[in-house]
Amino acid sequence: MLKSLKAVIDFVMDILETVVFIGSMFIVVYLFILTPNQIKGASMEPTFQSGEYILTSRITYKFRKMVRGDVVVFKSPKNPDIEYIKRVIGLPGDIVTITDGSVTVNNNLLEEKYISAKTNLWEGGCIKDGISYTIPFDEVFVMGDNRPRSSDSREFCSVPVQSLIGQVFYRYFPANKVGKIANPLPRSIR
Repeated sequence: MLKSLKAVIDFVMDILETVVFIGSMFIVVYLFILTPNQIKGASMEPTFQSGEYILTSRITYKFRKMVRGDVVVFKSPKNPDIEYIKRVIGLPGDIVTITDGSVTVNNNLLEEKYISAKTNLWEGGCIKDGISYTIPFDEVFVMGDNRPRSSDSREFCSVPVQSLIGQVFYRYFPANKVGKIANPLPRSIR
């Protein structure tokens, strides 16, 4: 009787150790390596639709530099409790100019086949038509792919790099869109 009780206790302890180990691994992965996010809103259409699920890598930029065209998740400059998803348009030191709906970075016109409409500007926003904006050191310029429906750097200026959570690298829902998120910009302008 005593042997069978000890066997049951050993079995329960083994299960508890496994659960604690798996839980610990999940927490480490979630906090330090990758984070699942849900798309909320239309600011990244047509690339992402509201309700889709993505994975955000928290470590990508520890191994490589950020490049133009990357999709990133960051804390909102207006409310750090809210996370935004946008596309990196300009890097620190870049000069961004928006003129008549066209975007140039360092005097190179961006051919943005992924956007849903021409780039509009907001009254009272950070960016003015035809006036160049130099991105400060340690900040990035981000915009949503659905320009008329996106609150982004055109409105609140560039975003501090330290507010970035990570790079969006994979979509895992819906099933018909599962896959890696590719950077659509040519390597020559990244």
